[in-house]
Amino acid sequence: MSQSLRTSLLLALLGAVFYIPFLGGVHLFDWDEINFAEISREMLITKEYFRVYVNFQPFWEKPPLFFWLQSLAMEGFGVGEFAARLPNALCGIATLLLVYQIGRRLYHHRFGLVWALTYFGTVLPFLYFKSGIIDPWFNFFIFAGIYHFVLFYWKKDDFELALPHSQWRYLFLGGFWIGMGILTKGQTAYLIAVLTMGVYWVSQRFRMYVSVPQFLFFTLAAAIVMLTWYGLETWKNGTWFIEEFNKYQYRLFSTPDAGHKGFPGYHFVVLLIGCFPASIFALRAFWKMPAESFRYRDDFRRWMKYLFWVVLLLFTIVKSKIVHYSSMCYFPLTYLAAVVIDKIVAREIRFNSVMRAGVWGIAGVFVLAVVALPFLAMQIEVLKPLFKDPFAQANLEADVRWTGWEILPGVWLLGVMAVAFYFFKKTNHWRGFQTLFVGTGAFVLLTLIFFIKRIEGYSQRAAITFFESKIGEDCYVLTHGYRSYAHLFYTRKPPVTNEKSYDRNWLYTGDIDKDVFVVSKIQSAHEVERIAGMEELGRKNGFVFFVRKAVKKE
Repeated sequence: MSQSLRTSLLLALLGAVFYIPFLGGVHLFDWDEINFAEISREMLITKEYFRVYVNFQPFWEKPPLFFWLQSLAMEGFGVGEFAARLPNALCGIATLLLVYQIGRRLYHHRFGLVWALTYFGTVLPFLYFKSGIIDPWFNFFIFAGIYHFVLFYWKKDDFELALPHSQWRYLFLGGFWIGMGILTKGQTAYLIAVLTMGVYWVSQRFRMYVSVPQFLFFTLAAAIVMLTWYGLETWKNGTWFIEEFNKYQYRLFSTPDAGHKGFPGYHFVVLLIGCFPASIFALRAFWKMPAESFRYRDDFRRWMKYLFWVVLLLFTIVKSKIVHYSSMCYFPLTYLAAVVIDKIVAREIRFNSVMRAGVWGIAGVFVLAVVALPFLAMQIEVLKPLFKDPFAQANLEADVRWTGWEILPGVWLLGVMAVAFYFFKKTNHWRGFQTLFVGTGAFVLLTLIFFIKRIEGYSQRAAITFFESKIGEDCYVLTHGYRSYAHLFYTRKPPVTNEKSYDRNWLYTGDIDKDVFVVSKIQSAHEVERIAGMEELGRKNGFVFFVRKAVKKE
């Protein structure tokens, strides 16, 4: 067995062991996870695979590819949390293999392994591979597209790297993967790729490193993939759906979506803290680095820097501030970190005091948070006055059991840091970095095991338990005063047979044909209480439950 194959199998096993277990251990979270899972559930019910629906109404915010993956998982494993999150766990495994193979090809076996372990042991990428959101596959396709475009350019301009295929094949694959990205989340995939190419063009002093016909061929390859949905949807149902989809994409860039505002440096902070420990080493790559022995390595590093800044600045400009908007940065960030780490191991760069302080500083924040949270939670009454929002105060009344053993992930990370820095002190940097990144990956998994179910107990479990109690009951269920998809997914809502049920006014005041259950947050409960015939069923952890009973006909 070759070294490459053996390492790939070990990385696949590592990903499977860490990414797949416990996927179904906690409810999906509003909005995105439940929204996407509900779309996929309705795909299975309606057998409509080209037009996206939620609440059995057209939903133009996302293309269908990710929902095809989720639907396939649900077909095999049943509708639930495990199936909803499984595609991203598999994406995690695919990502480890991709970065290892690219790193091995551009440098050597050790570099590929460094990059794969860096990606594995970075906090936010690990978390996203345990989630049910779209971005991991979206980013995977964009990165694969840009990588193959770079290979096309190297083949065309006779870079030293041996490339067995024609430049047109690499160019087509670049466009193909960008087209897959468009099918996953929209035209942003093409925008990111083209902006990165544009920045590289400027850096080349406007030299036409790709001709107009070649660029059009790349775009055509992306369009062919894209039209498998855009074209068929338009041919089958007209232009309305696509027009609404494009309007939504524009609105997402130009206005804060659903109140997701943030300060200008939001994504800088997210990447610095959330991409620990890779972010600390990646910073060093933006200063003067030792010369590379091959031109294509220097060139690839430039491409990765340009990609990083394009994504970071693009989503700094975008009005909506959501953590995963900058997640495309994970590829270039972990690559740049891997470059620095590999050169530290090769003793071409010194692991200086600034990097050491950065690693200890952010690790200390994580350790302190994980160790302090259980003890604060056990003194929850003391914390309540700190929260002015009545819903947040009521959340804290949830019956969540804390034992004190929840500090173990923090103790683990502290131990990982101690062992890693012991190896660093002994100048065994390779062993130190292996310990740091594999240990951090284990820390993230342990934190999820100990914390995520308890956090969900405060935030949403009371409502979801209520929704689950209505599975199979012939009734209407809706939320009031807050946006949610949980009442659709967790009641397993059947196809709509009465179009009046989309009319909230009819549900509240009309001659309803079956009982209406309403879930409200506590601050909006007074609005529901004023509705004639609405009866309160109870309150729990900030949620208030109501029913309006249908009048039985004689």
